[in-house]
Amino acid sequence: MSRRTVEGWLAELWPPAPWLAALRRASGRWPAPPFIDTPTDADLTVIADLHADAFSRGWSEAEIAALLADPGVAAVVARRASPYGTRRPVGFAITRAAADEAEVLTIAVHPRWRGCGVGRELLEALLRRHYADRIASVFLEVADDNAAAVALYRRLRFVVVGERRGYYAAGGGSAGHALVMRLDLR
Repeated sequence: MSRRTVEGWLAELWPPAPWLAALRRASGRWPAPPFIDTPTDADLTVIADLHADAFSRGWSEAEIAALLADPGVAAVVARRASPYGTRRPVGFAITRAAADEAEVLTIAVHPRWRGCGVGRELLEALLRRHYADRIASVFLEVADDNAAAVALYRRLRFVVVGERRGYYAAGGGSAGHALVMRLDLR
């Protein structure tokens, strides 16, 4: 049996997860799924690079380190799960909790891993943590023109509760608007 036939037969028996199929189309191979982990000091450089790639104003290593030192801040990273290569982060998410509310501060995923479910896995890990900590509501702001992020948050049952006009500075000096979204965990 040729390799193509075996792969087709296996795919019929066990269809791949959507994110895995997207990664295979993008890379031409079957990568191991990333695993969710706690960030370490050694990850600060990669986290800062991921943030700079994802946002117009990136955070420095010092800013991220200071943020992670705050006892109300929770963070997770998605690591490459490769036994033969590096386990460097391909994405991260940071939230901050106060009283019975939490706020998603940032989520960033490496461009090659976007659209593969990594952001969802990161956010779900933090939502499970906040649920266990008895957090009632989680808030976030997202650019109203970021269709992929808005779709992700809606799939996770976030609802729009407001809008901040001119919250983001867009190219050309115009101002971008942010949607304020909330998820009730309790």
